[in-house]
Amino acid sequence: MTTGTNTPGATPDPHHSSLSNAVPGQTTEGILDPERYYYRRVYVDAVRAITAVAESVHVDPARIVVAGGSQGGGLALAAASLSDVPVGALIDVPFLCHFGRAITVSDRDPYREISRYLSVNRDHAERILRTLSHVDGASLASRATASALFSVALMDATCPPSTVYAAYNRYGGPKSMAVYPFNDHEGGQEFHQVEKYRWLARLLR
Repeated sequence: MTTGTNTPGATPDPHHSSLSNAVPGQTTEGILDPERYYYRRVYVDAVRAITAVAESVHVDPARIVVAGGSQGGGLALAAASLSDVPVGALIDVPFLCHFGRAITVSDRDPYREISRYLSVNRDHAERILRTLSHVDGASLASRATASALFSVALMDATCPPSTVYAAYNRYGGPKSMAVYPFNDHEGGQEFHQVEKYRWLARLLR
């Protein structure tokens, strides 16, 4: 997840937001323009990373699986949707899905960063939703062909289950869902890790 602060990395952001009224956190960084939005560039980095790994002599490109939880789950979903390299995707309690619903039902960051921004910039809603539609996992998911194992926690207030199911229902490849009815954003944790090992064994055997 984002940390709520705009901390610089090892390389400068070429499109650092010029919005003086942006709230802290990467979810609003460049949010008025799809070409300058922070997560657009993060998605590009994820796809490029897969390409680089596939070209390594130490890696079998036919056995690459993407995996992540929360923000990492959203990135795994994006990578599986935008790259044809992965044969599998492990997508746990993913962030970055169904923004239109998430920002109205979640009272936790990072989605709350966007609703806080909109509470001040009331005339920006249409532009912001347009930008977010370009990186929405629920929209990108239909492009995916890799086999996927999703997980969802039904008491998750950070990434609400309805937003996870929005991406799952539109996912284009073979898919299954592990459901944890009594968990918040921690999801299945070590219990689910065992399920992922079993799933990978079946996929890659």
